[in-house]
Amino acid sequence: MARLEYRADDESREFPILYYYDPIDPDEVSMRFACDYFVKNRIVYEKSACTVSHRNHYVIYVKPAEDEQVVDSGALPIPRWSGIRMEVREFREGTSIYPVVHTFDFQDDDQALLHLQADLLRLHGRDWRKTSTEIDEDRQVYVFYAQPTA
Repeated sequence: MARLEYRADDESREFPILYYYDPIDPDEVSMRFACDYFVKNRIVYEKSACTVSHRNHYVIYVKPAEDEQVVDSGALPIPRWSGIRMEVREFREGTSIYPVVHTFDFQDDDQALLHLQADLLRLHGRDWRKTSTEIDEDRQVYVFYAQPTA
């Protein structure tokens, strides 16, 4: 097993630990490395860097995302699904409303990771180009923000 730390990207404060996960499966670390944003306790953080410090010790540096806000505030004490959920949401410039286009429920973390790393997803006969990805711990879901290509 591994250890993952989320640290504030603040050199003046010596990069304090905000959150840590010990133990954590390395596959989950990979999925979190693939995300541009991290939502926890109704705060949206933007990833600035990911590092491997030493064997099985990983760090994601984050800073508060000044221009982002929580999409859905409803925290889920127990998810209504099993496995890994990923929402595809339509990114719309100049708004904070991002409608859900599709929802995936994965039983395999490799499939979830491949979807998070994709630049395009084909859904309902249309291609959707990724704008960003996030892990929303409050809602226990990964989110793939995208715009239709045509």
